[in-house]
Amino acid sequence: MKSILFRSVKKAHVIGMFIFAFGFLAPPVLMPSVGNAQDARVAKLMAALKDKTAKLGAPKIDGTDLVEGRDAPALYFGSTKMNNNNSVVDAVAEEGGRGTAATLFVKSGDDYIRVATNVSARMGGGRELGTILTGAPLESIKAGKAYYGKASVLGTPYVSGYEPVKDASGATIGVYFVGCQK
Repeated sequence: MKSILFRSVKKAHVIGMFIFAFGFLAPPVLMPSVGNAQDARVAKLMAALKDKTAKLGAPKIDGTDLVEGRDAPALYFGSTKMNNNNSVVDAVAEEGGRGTAATLFVKSGDDYIRVATNVSARMGGGRELGTILTGAPLESIKAGKAYYGKASVLGTPYVSGYEPVKDASGATIGVYFVGCQK
């Protein structure tokens, strides 16, 4: 009798501790946070950028073009040249609302050059075209992987996503970028 009572108390104690612990630990895990909401927003924006470019056609490089005085490979989706053409990134940024950034980079040697963007230049207005991708996102792209997380874009903190743009042969020829200001 004593061992049955002891087992019942033990079982009740374990169940009680589980409920107690779950009650304290579950709310932070299960409740949506601002970070999770921004991550979901970044994923939605990335899908929009990729969808809008895919509707234009397959990505490819064809020739070169000047971007802010820098000679860059010409990035195309179908027959639409993206260098200095900000219509797609502007549409994605508008979908995302205030604080949203979108960019297309093209691969040039070991660098990735910003050829279409809504990211504003810090000095004198205009757009930050012709700048080079750096940091953790660059390392991920060079390793053939996407990068999602925090990134500083020309000094502004973003929750961001970077994914490789691949041509028909599977070679990385550019980078998609979307971000939400923190």
